[in-house]
Amino acid sequence: MSLFWSFAGLLGLWGLAGLAAIKYPVEKTRPGLVFRLLGIVGLLGIGGIWIPGAGAAGALGAMGLWGHQNPKLARLALPGALMGLIGIAAYFIWYLS
Repeated sequence: MSLFWSFAGLLGLWGLAGLAAIKYPVEKTRPGLVFRLLGIVGLLGIGGIWIPGAGAAGALGAMGLWGHQNPKLARLALPGALMGLIGIAAYFIWYLS
């Protein structure tokens, strides 16, 4: 099981895709601002240093690309959200055990 948590922590690197929003910002008139703000939750991935598997929460950083006007960049947000949920689950499993 520890191998799974180690691999899950690597999934957090997907959140680095959210940095593309710095160079190519999302237009302010595009819908989905609340989802893009969820990219801040990607900072929970820092907890992966102490909590095995929680680094996957860093993948939520890709949510900053939600609703991007460039379809290629917008497609990066959904896998980031799914991988980030693995990291959030790791937080709860670690907290409850």
